Amino acid sequence: MYDQTRAQQPSDQPSRRPEHRSAAPDALLSSDEREAVLLRLRQAINTFADTPRQALEEAEGAFDDATAHLVNALAERRRALHESWQDGDPGPQAEELRIALRQYRELTQRLLRT
Repeated sequence: MYDQTRAQQPSDQPSRRPEHRSAAPDALLSSDEREAVLLRLRQAINTFADTPRQALEEAEGAFDDATAHLVNALAERRRALHESWQDGDPGPQAEELRIALRQYRELTQRLLRT
C-alpha cells in the first residue's frame, strides 16, 4: 500500500513511526514459573501413551503448581495495590485513588476473561 507521508520524506531522514505503548498487562507469573509448569505439562502429555495414570497425576501437579503460583502472585499484587492507597497518608490525592481504582478494575477484568 502506498504511504504518501513516507514517500514525501527525504531519503536521508529515517522514517518516523509513532511510538506504540504495549497494551498488554504485566504477566502475573514469572517466565521461570510459567516454563516450569509448561515443562511438567509437556512431560505429562508426552508420557500419556505409556503411563496414562502417571501422566494425569503429573498434569494435575502442573495445574496445582500453576494455581498456587497464581494465587501467590495475585495476593502480592493485591498487597502492593492496597499499600499504594492505604499507606497511612491521611489524605491520598484523587489522582492516586483514580490510578488504584483503574488497577483494581484491570486486574479484576483479567481474572474474569474467558
